[in-house]
Amino acid sequence: MQKQVVVIGGGPGGYVAAIRAAQLGARVTVIEQERLGGTCLNIGCIPTKALLHTAELYRTMQKSKALGLQMDNLRIDWPALQNRKNNLVNRLVKGVDSLLKANGIVVMTAKAALSPERTLVADGQAVPADIIILATGSEPVKLAFPGADLPGVIDSTEALNLPAVPKSLIIIGGGVIGVEFAALFSSLGAQVTVVEAQSQILPGTDSELAGRLRQELTRQGVKFYTETRLEAAEAGEQGYRAKVVTGDKVETIDGEYLLVAVGRKPRTEGIGLKEAGINLECGRIMVDRHFATNLPAVYAVGDCNGQLMLAHAASAQGIAAVEHALGEQAEYCGASIPSCIYTTPEAASVGYTEEALQKQGVAYIAGRFALIANGKALIEDGQSGFVKILAQESSGKVVGVHMLGPGATEMIAEGALAIRMGAAINDLITTIHAHPTISEAVGEAALAAKHLAIHLPPQQKASD
Repeated sequence: MQKQVVVIGGGPGGYVAAIRAAQLGARVTVIEQERLGGTCLNIGCIPTKALLHTAELYRTMQKSKALGLQMDNLRIDWPALQNRKNNLVNRLVKGVDSLLKANGIVVMTAKAALSPERTLVADGQAVPADIIILATGSEPVKLAFPGADLPGVIDSTEALNLPAVPKSLIIIGGGVIGVEFAALFSSLGAQVTVVEAQSQILPGTDSELAGRLRQELTRQGVKFYTETRLEAAEAGEQGYRAKVVTGDKVETIDGEYLLVAVGRKPRTEGIGLKEAGINLECGRIMVDRHFATNLPAVYAVGDCNGQLMLAHAASAQGIAAVEHALGEQAEYCGASIPSCIYTTPEAASVGYTEEALQKQGVAYIAGRFALIANGKALIEDGQSGFVKILAQESSGKVVGVHMLGPGATEMIAEGALAIRMGAAINDLITTIHAHPTISEAVGEAALAAKHLAIHLPPQQKASD
């Protein structure tokens, strides 16, 4: 008998789950209260990367003479850039709609909720479902502080649609969102200050990677405060003034806007989850390894389960959930999911950090290769980057890969594949990387783990 699968949410977790369910022969309905594509396509991954791409080009072209180019009157056309960003978003949203239609999936624009009787309701109407996939996504965390309701105190959605590039910007939060916006607006000419409560930016990221990226962004003009908390905001000379505290020291920072980017939280309120008996913990939906909730035939994927707030993780979870729900053999490998930061230079990681291995008492070896010794990186002005590979000391099995430099967000796929396949350092060493490419640094980092790097002098090999 054909199963009826209903997916609540049309973002990367929801629409991918819907397509996979249709491939497996189910009748599928997607209920989305806003626009298909979710946060990622509409107000997250895609629009930010569209702006960051232009910002990177702008920064590069400011060095045009060194590149052998003569250019006059280089300037930012912010309205045109906004138009390009919006066109890209609309094109991809339409693409999702077309894919769903092509797979025979019904799309409803409505707000869905579970009833106390554990049935599904959309805008007051009952929707029959044998299997329910919750893919409700996330929303920005809002801080409560004096001045939080001032008009120039904005979130990431508003930052994407400012009327002009600000002359100065205060960013509260030095995680991925905050750091990417810092890189964006700094490249476009704004004076940017980042305030982070923890001891390093990008908390949870490999500390060497986070530290090197901080150095690069500082060199580009971004100012950082760490172990610093926001006390209040008020009107100031440039627009707004933030009162911040570092230890016992109180300072004020001025900016045209104050962007609060302290992360996101699962969107799980107002959809009847508690009333239906769904287990929640700190607002996130509790699931098992198949992403099943405590209710029969109800699954939760993506940001709403709080495991890993990444679009590609949501998609993989969506596929695994519907495959399990429909009786297929589902596979999901969370250990090989990469994380990417689209700054200049780019940063990317997969697997364990050194700090995590040390905390667990795992004996490991580390191979590092600086991109200053890579020809293609020098061509692309990426000499400040590096590749680091971590492997178990006993087996040589690759357990972590961390990169900083041009194309890092693309190259990290090799690290993800190595971890997924259980590859050892020798497998990376004997994989021949094309020349000249920045990916050669992966093979060199693997060699460096054995003190055998070809393009490092002997004293550096010994010190690694």
